[in-house]
Amino acid sequence: MLADMNPTDAAAAPRREGLWSLVVRAGRGIRWYMTTLMGDRAYDTYVTHLAAHHPGAQPLTERQFWREKMADQDRNPGARCC
Repeated sequence: MLADMNPTDAAAAPRREGLWSLVVRAGRGIRWYMTTLMGDRAYDTYVTHLAAHHPGAQPLTERQFWREKMADQDRNPGARCC
């Protein structure tokens, strides 16, 4: 494939691939940040913590976890926007 390209295209190909991988990494980082910020990963974090610090403990189901979390936020509003 590189043989079919002119020299300037061949030289630009690695730069484009490097730029694309940088864009993909940035997109993944933004996605991770937003899902963490919005609390989407809270259940995963809970399960990981429970397994690491309380081995053998039965984790709540995801539905139970979110009900408990929302009930706790209602009992203790703290600093939040809504």
